[in-house]
Amino acid sequence: MEKIEEQFANLHVVKRSSGTKEPTYLLGIDTSKTVQGEKGSLVAVLCSNESIRIYDKERLNVLREFSGYPGLLNGVKFANSCDSVYSACTDGTVKCWDARLASEKPVQLFKGYPSNIFISFDINCNDYIICAGTEKVDDDALLVFWDARVNSQDLSTAKDPLGAYSETHSDDITQVCFHPSNPNMVVSGSTDGLVNVFDISVDNEEDALITTCNSVSSVSCIGWSGKDYKQIYCMTHDEGFCWWDLNHLDTDEPITRLNIRDVREIINVKEGILDYLIGGLYHEKMDRLFVIGGTNTGRIHLMNCTTSGLIHVTSLQGGHAATVRSFCWNMQDDSLLTGGEDAQLLLWKPGAIEKTFTKKDSMKIASSVHQRVRVHSNDTYKRRKK
Repeated sequence: MEKIEEQFANLHVVKRSSGTKEPTYLLGIDTSKTVQGEKGSLVAVLCSNESIRIYDKERLNVLREFSGYPGLLNGVKFANSCDSVYSACTDGTVKCWDARLASEKPVQLFKGYPSNIFISFDINCNDYIICAGTEKVDDDALLVFWDARVNSQDLSTAKDPLGAYSETHSDDITQVCFHPSNPNMVVSGSTDGLVNVFDISVDNEEDALITTCNSVSSVSCIGWSGKDYKQIYCMTHDEGFCWWDLNHLDTDEPITRLNIRDVREIINVKEGILDYLIGGLYHEKMDRLFVIGGTNTGRIHLMNCTTSGLIHVTSLQGGHAATVRSFCWNMQDDSLLTGGEDAQLLLWKPGAIEKTFTKKDSMKIASSVHQRVRVHSNDTYKRRKK
């Protein structure tokens, strides 16, 4: 435990992103898998100005920018085998760009069914299947699937779906997350409070549904953890946290490892408070799940997840001046990327010193943010009336 505490506490800002014409919230981060850790590695950042920015990881300068116009983009993810970057869009498509090309047009377009508004998505570990979740329209909230494999004919036409699941969620599907190593396993989360685990190799939706877990609140974040990734965790819009063990599905043991209605009320943070949760981090080498949270002034908290509760490990400060929205941890070199409402993308590395340090005053953006942007608040999440 001391090792990860030292590792995290030893992180220092080595680089800040260069300024942009339009300051925006940085809502999501992913890094390219092909040359990660080497020079030339790319970072994709989802911004609140309806765009995805591509950065050079070492210099953190903007290389190019992609827009979802006329729709709003939701989520950002690199393919596992190439430098293609994907995002779901409210115009009823999932868009794919080549992150190394300056072209503003997507290289692939995955088209949904009429009236689909996509607000979440993921691509599986072998880059074969894309799954996107929709807002509820009429009585439908869908998980839509496409074949993501490329052939020469696909580049000129929009791809139609392989099919969809329509029976397992009753409200907006806010999260989709494929298993890190099993291409057929996917978990989805919704504002209906349900977290569903599917095996998509099975023919029909009813049989594909392996289990349903109930967070009893609107789901804001989900992920996989544990040895062989047989556990799932979930965070909610009112800062709740749940953790389930799928190893116990066929036993008499309960699958719930932890269920906290509001982490802010029970966590004991050294020298401070916790205002919100950002996401989870499963550390493979240590076989431990950590939860990342923060304060509205930009401090970042690391919490260890145990069956008896969340334990505050350490905090990072001196980087951001406002709410931190997103992070991406690199297991290879133990570096950390963070993005926030101060419009800054920061690269943290162990024991490093920032070469051109200029402490920023608060840059919190006063302009309105799209409804899709999560708002951290002490109020409980207000569920939409049915």
